[in-house]
Amino acid sequence: MYTVTAKLTVYFEEPFWVGLYEFITDGKLQVSRVVFGPEPKDYEVYDQFLTNWTKLRFSPPIAENSELKRKINPKRMQRAISNQLNITGIGTKAQQALKLQQEQSKSERKTFNRQKSEREKQFQFELRQIKKKEKHKGR
Repeated sequence: MYTVTAKLTVYFEEPFWVGLYEFITDGKLQVSRVVFGPEPKDYEVYDQFLTNWTKLRFSPPIAENSELKRKINPKRMQRAISNQLNITGIGTKAQQALKLQQEQSKSERKTFNRQKSEREKQFQFELRQIKKKEKHKGR
């Protein structure tokens, strides 16, 4: 059995409104964070979700420990939904996933910058060698 669950949480993080997409596939949690700016309307959130879903950068999958799912009474489910709407902030699993994504992008950026700097040093070295040879050509 293959289960996919998606959840969007919109909350205010000084000074902007932020959307947090949580995507659970086969017990693996992936998270993406979107900054909206001013308070978004429902249709703006939905439109952003539809148009930019493929462009979202999700965190690497994290194993989700969830209990055995069973059928929930509709009234209980409605109470749970209203409680979730009142909760502000993001869950700890989502925070961990975002932190992991941030660390990965940081390490990628560091390796890219290191390689760029090495290429620049190599280019400067070769340029100096060429100039040195040019000075001694006339002898």
